[in-house]
Amino acid sequence: MNSHDSKADLSGSSAAMAAAALSGEAASVDKIRDILFGGQMRDYERKFGRLEDRLTKETSDLRDEVKRSLGAFDQFVKQELESLAGRLKSEQEQRQAADRDLAGEIKELKQALQQATAHLDDRISTIQRELRQQLLDQYRNLSDDISRKSADADAALKRESGELRFEKADRAALAGLFNEVALRLKDEFKIPGAEHLKNG
Repeated sequence: MNSHDSKADLSGSSAAMAAAALSGEAASVDKIRDILFGGQMRDYERKFGRLEDRLTKETSDLRDEVKRSLGAFDQFVKQELESLAGRLKSEQEQRQAADRDLAGEIKELKQALQQATAHLDDRISTIQRELRQQLLDQYRNLSDDISRKSADADAALKRESGELRFEKADRAALAGLFNEVALRLKDEFKIPGAEHLKNG
């Protein structure tokens, strides 16, 4: 065995002795600590154990409560979403029904307007025909009236002319008669051919 190996053995022995001494000291310290604080430490350990159990239970209860709350919230959200989807679907169907009704009403109004327009056109045509017929009848009546009045005027004019000629003839005859009476009164009236009868 050389010197190097001897030194190594001594170092290993010293380390083992030191470890043994430390181990013995640690054991002594543990014994002393156990004597001084053993009951209190065990009491603390029990309290810490109960506290740990309580924390574990409360943590588990809290986890379960959160889980239940999340489940209830998830169910609530799911129901609300389904309700909202149902309302949206119902509103959409109502809007579609309203659109169909509105389209039907517009179609009916369009048909009614077309019928009213056609009826109005027919009525206007009828009124125009009636007005033209009335104007024609009035023209004919006026023309006939003018013709009758013209004929009446001509006849009246002829009557007046004849009466004037008759009055002129009567006046001439009356003048001759008056002249004859005056001559007879003066004894100047001479009958044509009377002298010839006297001389004969």
